[in-house]
Amino acid sequence: MHNNFKTDDQPGLPSTAPSIRLEQVAFAYPGAQIFHSLNFTVTGGQWTCLIGPSGCGKSTLLRLISGTLHEGFSGVIRFDDGYDRQGRTAWMAQKDLLLPWLNVVDNVCLGARLRNEMSDQKKKRAISLLEDAGLGDYVHALPSALSGGMRQRVAILRTLMEERPIILMDEPFSALDALTRLKLQDLAAKLVGGATVLMVTHDPLEALRLGHSVYVMTGRPARLSDPLIPPGIPPRNPGDPAVISMQAELIERLERRETP
Repeated sequence: MHNNFKTDDQPGLPSTAPSIRLEQVAFAYPGAQIFHSLNFTVTGGQWTCLIGPSGCGKSTLLRLISGTLHEGFSGVIRFDDGYDRQGRTAWMAQKDLLLPWLNVVDNVCLGARLRNEMSDQKKKRAISLLEDAGLGDYVHALPSALSGGMRQRVAILRTLMEERPIILMDEPFSALDALTRLKLQDLAAKLVGGATVLMVTHDPLEALRLGHSVYVMTGRPARLSDPLIPPGIPPRNPGDPAVISMQAELIERLERRETP
C-alpha cells in the first residue's frame, strides 16, 4: 500500500478536530424510548468505537449527531469551538449507496462533483486511493460490475475523500472479507488521523484495533459502559497479546451487559 496520504497534508482537516458533547439527550420513536438523559463525549481528534447488540440505538445515535433526526429528540448536542455540523461531517452508512450511472472514480469523487470542486488533483488522489484499496483495475467500471465487498470499499473511499473533521461510520467494514477488512482499516486509520471519528461496529477486534476508546451500549433506554482504553496507537496488530486479552475482556463486558 502506498504511504503518500497523511492527514497533516490534507487541507480539509484542521489540526485539532472538535469534541462532540451530548448532554441530557433523550430520543423516542413512537412507543419506544431509545435514550433518556444520555451524557456522552466523543473526544476530539480520536477514534471512538461503539459496540453492542442490534437495536440498542447505536445507529440512531449517529443520526442524531449528524442532524438527520429531529422529531422525538431533546437535549443538547454541541461541537467544541463553535463548530457547526453543516459541512463538517462525513457519513458512512451500512449500505454503499453508490450511484449506478457513475463509474467508480466518479463515485469516489461524488462530494467534490456535487460542490463543483472537481479537479485533476482530486481525481488523481481518488485513483491512488482506489489502487491502495485493490481497485485500480476498476477505476472506470460501473458499480454493477463490482461485488458487494468491492462496492463497500468504494463507499469507504468516498467518505475518506471528503476530508471532514468529523466522521460518523456505521459498520463500514462489515461487508468485507477478513484480509481486505484489515487492509482497509489500516488505510482508514492513516487517512483520518487527527479527525474526530465515531464508529459503530459489531466486531470486538475491529473496535480494539481502531479505537482510542471503546464503549459498550446496551439496554432500552440505552446506556453506555465506562470506556475501555486499548493500549498503543491505532491501527493495532490483531495478533498483539494485549489486544487479544482485551478482546476477551470486551466480549465478557458484552455478555455481562446483555444478561437480564
